[in-house]
Amino acid sequence: MIPGGLTRGARVFLLLLAASAPLRAEEDLFHAPVGEFTEQRDIGAVLHAGSGTFDAARGAYVLTGSGANMWFTNDAFHYVFKRVSGDVRFSADVRFIGSGGNAHKKACLIIRQGMGPDSAYADVALHNNGLAALQERETAGAQTTEVVVSEAGPARLCLEKRGHYVTVSMANAGEPLQPAGGELPLTLEEPYYIGLGVCAHDDNAVEKAEFTNVKIETLPVAVGAPKGGMSALEVVPVAGDRHVIYTTSDHIEAPNWSHDGQYFIFNSNGRLFKLPAAGGAPSAIDTGAMVHCNNDHGLSPDGSQLAISDQSSGSSKVYLLPTGGGMPRLITPVGPSYWHGWSPDGKTLAFCGQRGGEFDVYAISVEGGAETRLTTATGLDDGPDYSPDGKFIYFNSIRSGSMQIWRMKADGSDQTQITKDDYDNWFAHPSPDGRWIVFLTYPKGTEGHPANKDVMIRLLPTAGGPIRILTKLFGGQGTMNVPSWSPDSRQIGFVSYRPIYPE
Repeated sequence: MIPGGLTRGARVFLLLLAASAPLRAEEDLFHAPVGEFTEQRDIGAVLHAGSGTFDAARGAYVLTGSGANMWFTNDAFHYVFKRVSGDVRFSADVRFIGSGGNAHKKACLIIRQGMGPDSAYADVALHNNGLAALQERETAGAQTTEVVVSEAGPARLCLEKRGHYVTVSMANAGEPLQPAGGELPLTLEEPYYIGLGVCAHDDNAVEKAEFTNVKIETLPVAVGAPKGGMSALEVVPVAGDRHVIYTTSDHIEAPNWSHDGQYFIFNSNGRLFKLPAAGGAPSAIDTGAMVHCNNDHGLSPDGSQLAISDQSSGSSKVYLLPTGGGMPRLITPVGPSYWHGWSPDGKTLAFCGQRGGEFDVYAISVEGGAETRLTTATGLDDGPDYSPDGKFIYFNSIRSGSMQIWRMKADGSDQTQITKDDYDNWFAHPSPDGRWIVFLTYPKGTEGHPANKDVMIRLLPTAGGPIRILTKLFGGQGTMNVPSWSPDSRQIGFVSYRPIYPE
């Protein structure tokens, strides 16, 4: 409600004025306390004014809201909120009141830098169709990104801001909250705003949602560097947003996508596992006596064989075995050797090996025998992967002074630098259709490819053009060491980790 009995014209003027500027002064606020929240207002241009009420007897917040969307660079919704500082955990039971409406109408738990429609924000949003997602606009005016964490309509949602990351937990009715995967980096100036929101996803409509058992908990200030907690196997499309497939408290790494698109292979605690691409329970792959597998593994072009890198002998060596499991066959008697690529004709393996104190790229027949050294530059050369036509091998090299992506012909000739920027770039993987190179990016000056870092997955067109960020995440070692493209070249599999700060 707007105080003072304003005329309709004055009310519309104030709504438009409020939507056009960030919240900076007390006189800009619509003072209408709702429960423990101190203010409420419509964000952005809405056709129908929203409202929020609190039933103290039931501890229930009921919000109505209009608005075309909360997406792209602009939002339109109704918001009840208060100022906070520091790190917080924000949770509530969420349900829509009434049936029908747009499939993507949203009931949200929101943290927000300001009141402008293009403000930086993060929310966990329950959609009318049951989808739950972490949404974020990292900076004012940027595009909204999303991580889908569930499609099953969870009853309770939790949004946590800790350090410079936001994370999501969720629960079914009567169950405890569980981490849902899908962290995103977000840095906010203090104070910022925290509250509840409803968006109709249809400016001609007004929708209603109820939030109960609302809890806002102050967390200890994040200090020091975070470590990796829960693992999430995710996919990110070439055009689109992240989708969580599987979460676990175990540490998992390096997904390969099967050639029929039906499952992933990943490693965990020295073993390899097969996971349905639609999600579900993983099953162990029999690797015989090789039970210290690392994150360098992948499938043959025909899908019948699996290359693994295992250090049960004390030094990592490359073995082949049937994809369904079986007795491994040693390919590289000399270690350490780490598999990374398979030639499209199925006859040759590319691997990184340390010989004489230098790590270089080597090639070897799938039958074993003599290995061929392909790089000789001083410093680390690593991560070789073949182009789909077999003419080239992409790899990363430190020879220019920082870790960058290089390309050479399959015989090792014509070694050419591909990326030249202010980052450290690792593990280039060409798409099956040959259109893209995806790779993992660290901040400049990062030593090696460590775990528990702020990293990016980036995409380079092979025909030339600008590099594009697919997503930012907490990860590094284990995120995307090996080929992880979907067979249709539309998506990439990877692993992210939940940042856990010391207390």
